[in-house]
Amino acid sequence: MPEEQKMLKTRHMILSGLFAAITALLAQISIPLPFSPVPITGQTLAVFLTGAVLGGRWGALSMLLYIFLGAIGLPVFHNAQGGLHIVLGPTGGYLWGFVLGSYLMGKITEKWSSYLAIVLGMFLCMAAYLLLGTIQLSFIAGLDLRQGLLLGAVPFLPLDIVKIFAAGALSFSIRQRLINAGLIK
Repeated sequence: MPEEQKMLKTRHMILSGLFAAITALLAQISIPLPFSPVPITGQTLAVFLTGAVLGGRWGALSMLLYIFLGAIGLPVFHNAQGGLHIVLGPTGGYLWGFVLGSYLMGKITEKWSSYLAIVLGMFLCMAAYLLLGTIQLSFIAGLDLRQGLLLGAVPFLPLDIVKIFAAGALSFSIRQRLINAGLIK
């Protein structure tokens, strides 16, 4: 592997770790909802940024690193929680949705770099984590899909849409600067 490719891979690994850390930090912004086991968190903002900035492969790897760190017990999930029980519990589907959503979001960003494409990719990302999250929530909590959607998806839509437009503008700028600096492709 040529030296330039090794350096680029190293930079991507470092940035993936950084974005996993940003996700852990933003997860601590957590607002419980009295009617749902799923809190509102800042994680989704980090997930949008991760996929848009790092691309599909590295964005998904960053989210997998985040889940791994939490699964082994580090307090990276909301309210400084960690452990496999979170990954396998009612809110674990959202975590797996972060991996899929970040990957899909990143693939769109890799192909099209316009603000509109980034925002549309973020909507796809949101659909992925809400779908997987709702499925696992419904299964674990013994809810039908309609109840799962009402408790695990609908309450989050307005704020997540605001996060999409904010993250879209922010990630577009960050990605361009990292590309111009030669830190990512």
